[in-house]
Amino acid sequence: MTAVLTRRPGLSRITARSGRSPLHLACLGFVGLVVLAALLAPLLAPHDPNAVDLGAALAGPSADHPLGADTAGRDTLSRLLLGARTSLLGPLGVVALSTLAGVAVGTAAAWRGGWLDSVLSRSTELVFAFPGMLLAILVVSVYGEGLLAPVAALGLAYLPYVSRLTRTLVLAERARPYVSAYQVQGHSALQICLRHILPNIAPVVLAQSTINFGYALMDLAGLSFLGLGVPPLTPDWGRMVFDGQTAIQHGYPLSAILPCVLVVLTVVAFNVVGERWADRVARRAR
Repeated sequence: MTAVLTRRPGLSRITARSGRSPLHLACLGFVGLVVLAALLAPLLAPHDPNAVDLGAALAGPSADHPLGADTAGRDTLSRLLLGARTSLLGPLGVVALSTLAGVAVGTAAAWRGGWLDSVLSRSTELVFAFPGMLLAILVVSVYGEGLLAPVAALGLAYLPYVSRLTRTLVLAERARPYVSAYQVQGHSALQICLRHILPNIAPVVLAQSTINFGYALMDLAGLSFLGLGVPPLTPDWGRMVFDGQTAIQHGYPLSAILPCVLVVLTVVAFNVVGERWADRVARRAR
């Protein structure tokens, strides 16, 4: 049994073939731009994002404040750049938690079967039936505002999406001849899963995780808009929309509209990239 028979098209080949769509390329470029801005935010930000200047409150775009200032005179551009870090870090935590736990649960359920499969499947169905945002609100109401509590709650809420997908994929892989061949050779279940099955299903799982990232970003921004996410002084796109409500009432909507637009564009970009990737993987599999 050669290694070629135990591997499907790798990530690089799938990514290369999925890059032909102009929309996909545009969304991929936007995602890269947002990530780059988040990484270089301390170098790119012209001001301290929390520096209060009441004299510049609700100021329009100028040389000193290219995108204007909010009700406290804080520079909007600086808060957008630094807010990208928090706005991307939270969804990354949700995706990492839900993917790692979901892959473990789905693999165990598919490989062992029997009562363990029934228990894990019913448990994930119960979590799946509970709205993720409501779960996050309940957790935040108990543990207080911050990033850790909503990330943990949403990670649990997103777990069923990954576990059910993983279970289906592992069941299909386990029926393939190479798995039986490795079992005959004396390889353990852990070795077969880690070294062969999981690498084969990784492109599909990562495509789903990319889509989950966009939804998690939207959910966390919604929690921050409700005042249940990050603390008030933390730069965050959802929190900026919450803080910008007063500016809208005074006829200065820029500090609230810009983070709103960034949230929408980032969510759409991640969803397009993830769906395009998933579609390409499905075509390759067929």
